[in-house]
Amino acid sequence: MSQNVRQTESGPRPTRRDFLCTAGLAAAAATVGSTARRAVAQPGTGALGANDRIGVGMIGVGGRGIDHLKTLTQMKADGAKIEIVAVCDVYRPRMERAAREFNARGYMDHRELLADPRVDVVGIATPDHIHGPQVIDAVRAGKDVYCEKPFTHWRQFDLTREVVAEVKKSGRAFQIGAQGLSDGVWPILRKLVADGLIGRPIHAECGYFRVGDWGERGMPIDDPNARPGADLNWEAFLGDSPKRPFDVSRFFRWRMYEDYSGGPATDLFPHSLTPIVSVLGLKMPSVVVATAGKFRYEEREVPDTCNILIDYPEKITVAVLGTQGNDYSGTGERGSPGRVPIIRGWDGSLTVQKDEVLFIPVAGTKAEPKRFPIDHPQDTARHWADLFDCCRTHRQPAGNIDVAFYAQAALQMAVLGWRNGKAARYNAAKEKIVV
Repeated sequence: MSQNVRQTESGPRPTRRDFLCTAGLAAAAATVGSTARRAVAQPGTGALGANDRIGVGMIGVGGRGIDHLKTLTQMKADGAKIEIVAVCDVYRPRMERAAREFNARGYMDHRELLADPRVDVVGIATPDHIHGPQVIDAVRAGKDVYCEKPFTHWRQFDLTREVVAEVKKSGRAFQIGAQGLSDGVWPILRKLVADGLIGRPIHAECGYFRVGDWGERGMPIDDPNARPGADLNWEAFLGDSPKRPFDVSRFFRWRMYEDYSGGPATDLFPHSLTPIVSVLGLKMPSVVVATAGKFRYEEREVPDTCNILIDYPEKITVAVLGTQGNDYSGTGERGSPGRVPIIRGWDGSLTVQKDEVLFIPVAGTKAEPKRFPIDHPQDTARHWADLFDCCRTHRQPAGNIDVAFYAQAALQMAVLGWRNGKAARYNAAKEKIVV
């Protein structure tokens, strides 16, 4: 197993071991909610063919957006028929730097980027609370979407449902930005569960562990003297969040503040929970409870530590555990952000060891332990390529809107329940979260 470390969102990009812990689901088009769709139509030319070049526009070119643009640049160099044609950011200096570096047209308003006829696919790497409206605008403009997780803020459950409806109505492909969904481990786990190897599923656990305060080390302030005006659109940044006077820390270090972020629950746990939801075929939870707090980093508003228990009507519990105060995942290796997933059934359990899925029978049975090789690790380029393939076919990608929704809804329930000091329940008849 390679121990090489590569760069990702706000720290080292996971190795194979790391990645197995944080997310992954290749070929999820055959899983929860996979639906047919028409191929993307390029204005004036009809559907994109196998030899047509796909134009990409990136909305949000901070740290994560730049990472994506670098990935796309390498994909093009490796022969992918794609072209970075446009970038957008509400902070002009950041937008102009990206436009120069990637030879793209620059915009400060995402709606102007969406009106650019050269753009076929958009990436969205803006703050959490802006994702949902931008996804809706994008699919209404006829664009396929790669949206960073979470695709809505913790307080926006009604908007979450609206995004799902708009994506489905549009027929456009939607890929949630949990790049671990490209790992080959998850189809194996899903098949073994479906084949009945572990019997009836009853319990699963996953999580995310790292060290990082989201302050200066994780989200540096580009310019402490930045101010709203022609070069910084503070109103666009605020979106539907509470109206506040400009604050340079809120603008550049937005993950620290509850108006724009939910802490580990909604920023990190989508990596861990999304594949578990898909492997087990789970939908809406019946009840969710969570504990959370600031146990190391006092400067921030959002928690640095969070633990969640999710009960489903199928009589399955999923535990999601994590802290940003320590990076030991319990796997015997330091530096791994994710907790290795465990899926337990009446007859046995499934987990991951290095490049294999391990089956562990329950005590007293005649079954023998088994190992199943995993053929490929996660790869952000693979995750993008999955979406690009959907521009030319009639399917949805691995991180489709249904997979993203069921994970996001459970995490929104967790945050809302924790903030109110209660268990959060789902009223299926009214399609409402009740706390």
